[in-house]
Amino acid sequence: MTNGEGHDEGSLLALALLALVAGALAGFVGAIFRLCLEQADRLRGVLIARAHGWEAVGFLLVLAAFAAATALAAWLVRRYSPHASGSGIPHVEAVLRGELPQAPFRLIAVKFFGGLLSIGAGLALGREGPSVQMGASLAHRVGTVFGRSWPDCRVLVAAGAGAGLGTAFNAPIAGAVFVLEELVQRFEHRIAIAALAASASALGVARVLLGDAPDFHVNILGYADAGTRPLYFAFGAFAGLLAVAYNRVLVATLATAHRLTAAPVELRAGLVGAAVGILGWFAPDLIGGGDAITQSVLAGSVLLAAIPAVFLIRFALGAVSYAAGTPGGLFAPMLVLGAQFGFLFGGVCRPLLPLDVQPEGFAIVGMAAFFAGVVRAPITGIVLATEMTGSVSMLLPMLCACSVAMLVPTLLRNPPIYESLREHALPVDRPVAKSGDD
Repeated sequence: MTNGEGHDEGSLLALALLALVAGALAGFVGAIFRLCLEQADRLRGVLIARAHGWEAVGFLLVLAAFAAATALAAWLVRRYSPHASGSGIPHVEAVLRGELPQAPFRLIAVKFFGGLLSIGAGLALGREGPSVQMGASLAHRVGTVFGRSWPDCRVLVAAGAGAGLGTAFNAPIAGAVFVLEELVQRFEHRIAIAALAASASALGVARVLLGDAPDFHVNILGYADAGTRPLYFAFGAFAGLLAVAYNRVLVATLATAHRLTAAPVELRAGLVGAAVGILGWFAPDLIGGGDAITQSVLAGSVLLAAIPAVFLIRFALGAVSYAAGTPGGLFAPMLVLGAQFGFLFGGVCRPLLPLDVQPEGFAIVGMAAFFAGVVRAPITGIVLATEMTGSVSMLLPMLCACSVAMLVPTLLRNPPIYESLREHALPVDRPVAKSGDD
């Protein structure tokens, strides 16, 4: 029995009911966060469009606005909640492992407004990181308010984190699977029950505000025939190698940023924001979380020749954005890169091989395979890509590609990204405490 698996039925029922409450709170906050981000994206587009009419003055205004927003986000993190930096998923994992204390409740406000500022300012960061960490913090508060012990609060933290992920991508099953496959990395009955309950209530609340449709619209794709299956294994190998490169670049960029101790974190973040502002001035569609880029790839409405340049820009932008130290996740930027890489692979193979190659299908597979290589959570990647696109025809190709995409970095002894980031975060607050609430 692990972590209270032997508790009586009454305790389990109470825990499941609390998970429903925590999930509903995570779903509501996560949905509001998504709606606010949508408004921030619109405001950013309007600002850039109008600033172009003011020429040089407008250019300086955009740079100043982007730099100020990211600097303010970094200041909020440094001043009020250092654990709100970055994705937040490594911190949640460390809390569940007993390596770090739960962050104070004020983290939720820092994560919400800091994420709104940084992602709204065009940094290539994902909404899921803030949603996961806010969901975990809300669930922990529910547990403490109702006087639950740490083992029960631990279960609620994991369930709340999964509910946050499910809300971020309108993918309830992926949220629950993520809890077991990545956060706790084993099957615990109490956590499974709580995670399913929390994800169900979170999406029940969130869909009232966000709607029921999948995040991405994909035209109906045919099932991959037997002749194309070896291609998916080969693609998985390339995706695995790309994942190794991505992990190394991201960790190296973070290490470089942390060596610049002479410059205040706000200055470093402001410089990143200014650089994003320059890119946004010339190519506003390339900045931000990247959902629009992913949608255009999945719809097949992109020029194949333009993908390599856009891919390289987004690859570098993601690493630099994460090194700014502001709130924001990795999932959404990874999905952009995976979809582009898959579409490029399928688009190159299509005229060269006498097979029925669907570039859009490879884009979906790329989302799952690249995620599996980077995070080493293939089931989460497969379920997430399926729920976000509403397409089940690529399940077998995703299984083929993800198996190899996970094998390659494992053989190369490249650690999963969240393991690297968790080890990087541990020196921030090494002493262990079970509650960090004020």
